[in-house]
Amino acid sequence: MQEPDRSATGDTRARPGWLDRIEWFGNRLPDPVAIFLILIAILMALSALAAAAGWSAVNPTNGKVIAAESLLSVENMRRLLVEMPATFTGFKPLGMVLVVMLGASIADGSGLFAAMMKRAMRRVHPRFLAPTIFLIGLLSHNADDAAYVVLIPLAALAYAKCGRHPLAGIAIAYAGISGAFAADLIPGQFDVLMLGITQTAAQFIDPGYGLNPLGNWWYTATLGVLLIPVAWFVNDRIVEPRLGTWSGAGHDGGETVEAAAGGDTARGLRNAGWAAAVVIALFAALALNPAYQPLVDHDAIGPARAAPFYSSLVAGFALLFGAAGWAYGRAAGTIRTHRDVVRMMVRGLETTAPYLVLVFFAAHFIALFSWSKLGPILAIKGAALLTQLDLPIAALLIALLMLSAGFDLAIGSASAKWTAMAPIVVPMLMLVGVSPEMTTAAYRMGDSIFNIVTPVASNFALVLVLSQRWRADFGIGSLIALMLPFSIAVGLTGLLLIGVWASLELPTGPGAPATYQVPGR
Repeated sequence: MQEPDRSATGDTRARPGWLDRIEWFGNRLPDPVAIFLILIAILMALSALAAAAGWSAVNPTNGKVIAAESLLSVENMRRLLVEMPATFTGFKPLGMVLVVMLGASIADGSGLFAAMMKRAMRRVHPRFLAPTIFLIGLLSHNADDAAYVVLIPLAALAYAKCGRHPLAGIAIAYAGISGAFAADLIPGQFDVLMLGITQTAAQFIDPGYGLNPLGNWWYTATLGVLLIPVAWFVNDRIVEPRLGTWSGAGHDGGETVEAAAGGDTARGLRNAGWAAAVVIALFAALALNPAYQPLVDHDAIGPARAAPFYSSLVAGFALLFGAAGWAYGRAAGTIRTHRDVVRMMVRGLETTAPYLVLVFFAAHFIALFSWSKLGPILAIKGAALLTQLDLPIAALLIALLMLSAGFDLAIGSASAKWTAMAPIVVPMLMLVGVSPEMTTAAYRMGDSIFNIVTPVASNFALVLVLSQRWRADFGIGSLIALMLPFSIAVGLTGLLLIGVWASLELPTGPGAPATYQVPGR
């Protein structure tokens, strides 16, 4: 296979291997927009065939039949055309990206990000970049999707400033945020959501069964600790060497603004720190002030009370970056009037144009898939297959993990899949002695393995666009090849940990039973 010359971008490549063949093949696929158009056409045809064949499944939650719907029906075709603007603008990651980008473009355009990276790299040894960024990615799981538009660009810039390949920075950040999504060092709203779904399913067998939001914490925290050295090894020994030597002098993935003549960079950084402290104090007050707590849900119980605070972090990051960037720019001389700030925001949004085009088609594919009802039907029927397997408990949980991983290639929403699967697999495994918490942990592990290599993931397109800022010819195959070693490593680690955990009958969290005793047995 003949590799193209990338010396113009400062990118040299090692001898081609099996990942290069995957990249070569993947990059010869059509443009992502064309792929989504093809998938939409296939989905429409399959939905029509499934509806004509009467394909359906029974929802275990309420006993109602879920029937496949043809996307070519009068109702769905009208919905597609009438709701097209709402489908596009209602795509959740789109709003998050645009909001955070408004603030981040000020911090970037003023030169704050570059100044911070330059200052930080004086104290951090380049050798420890990978584990540090991966750990930050793990801790960002409660920040919703904001980490994609914050940590990933900063990780690439940090690597470039150290003379290392920026794509390796993107890889380790993406792996920590999405590839290790089953690992939670700090429990948050996702634990509340998943274990809440599990509790409803468990009560089909045991109406009095209750779960707490920390029911998976011991497992998810152990997984996170194990994955830090694993990801570090994969990034530094497999991914980065394959990328070759980075020599992109003057190429930083975007416009870098130095301090203007007469500007004071050191004072700018101090001012940025004070501005950031004010924003952080404001959000802390909105969450902790007993007299006024708009960021606390007083009707919820436990960690779920903090759900509004977690959801507000998208706006928080935008304000944090915007205020800090403005404060820095005023002292550094890169911002003189408010018009400079507006121009920076405009330039920042201009860089998202390729992402906006792709999101239009991705949003419609995801919406159409939901309208067709094929997702929950596939999940229910797939989970039912587990009832036909006469396997040891550890093997049964691994089978659930693999089933979850397989569905992850086509269905992005973890909660949507679990809502459909839990009423089948949770009661079924309870009857053979598996605790609902252990079943949830196995499902979550499988759901995170392929997040970083499937183009249907909601943030895959964003990561692809961010990568193309550093290498213009970076395509779908390039991103899949870049992240596949992480998927393999995370998958093998998760398989091993689930097997050991189930074999030793360990509880997955505080208050979670090691096994389930069926009443009356």
